[in-house]
Amino acid sequence: MSNISSIIVFSLSGFNATVNYRMTLFSLTVLCYFVIIVVNASLILTIILDHNLHEPMYIFICNLCINGLYGTAAFYPKFAFDLLSNIQIISYVNCLLQVFVIYSYATIDFSILAVMAYDRYVAICRPLEYHSVMSVQNIAVLMSLAWLVPLLCEVVVISLTSNLKLCGSQIQKLYCENWSIVKLACGSSKANNVFGLIVISFYCAHVLFIVCSYGQLVKSALKSKEGRKKFTQTCVPHLLCLLNVTAALLFDTMYSRYGSASVSQNVKNFMAVQFLIFPPVLNPIIYGLILTKIRYRVVALCVMAGQRLKLRLKV
Repeated sequence: MSNISSIIVFSLSGFNATVNYRMTLFSLTVLCYFVIIVVNASLILTIILDHNLHEPMYIFICNLCINGLYGTAAFYPKFAFDLLSNIQIISYVNCLLQVFVIYSYATIDFSILAVMAYDRYVAICRPLEYHSVMSVQNIAVLMSLAWLVPLLCEVVVISLTSNLKLCGSQIQKLYCENWSIVKLACGSSKANNVFGLIVISFYCAHVLFIVCSYGQLVKSALKSKEGRKKFTQTCVPHLLCLLNVTAALLFDTMYSRYGSASVSQNVKNFMAVQFLIFPPVLNPIIYGLILTKIRYRVVALCVMAGQRLKLRLKV
């Protein structure tokens, strides 16, 4: 990291397009982050507190929500602070840290969704083997891999980026993004390009695996009424979340590398932040509304909390 002495801070020029409506954006940002914290924390607590929800699928949903809180923590507080600031800058080290957290958040999402697809495949296509295949030990291994592999990939990404000699300090986004830093390199960034494409291909393979798993699930579900019911109840929300994450991240990744310079900064900003807005908000809402067990338990907890509040007020 020899270039730390030459590049101390980065400026985030994406904020230049927000001058006229920063207070509005600040209010929406605070509201959005509040909703993300509430809906994800509610689902996490519901699953942890209710022993009836200590099943593989709900454990995976809990991890998905934890990851949502992890990833958005690297974006929303800094973004809200910058909206109120006259100068939008971030230190070199904090920039790399933000890249690490946001990128690992996105890839962990794909890993968890891939594990969930495998879980649904075993549950519907191989029901007699389900409890042996999805044992406590196997779930622990799968979840560990779903977190550790993306984190290790991002360690390599950050190591490669930190070794680049940079000739600029202006990032044309609202937050630090790896490809925006790589484009500031004075010399060759071939290693970054190659490894970046390997990581993209690796997670595209995750999407392909999920699609193939659901192809088998659809075939199996059509054979019986019970199979169709189970598919609708547990797989539809998963597919919606997959579509949500994939579309948002694909737009941002492809645009960062191959997007046109003629597109307005407002459009660039929206495309850059959508995977930090829609998946963390919609994923827990989708699961909370569609999965009956979770919906009933959330309602029950809210009722209990309301009754306790009334009792305290009376006292």
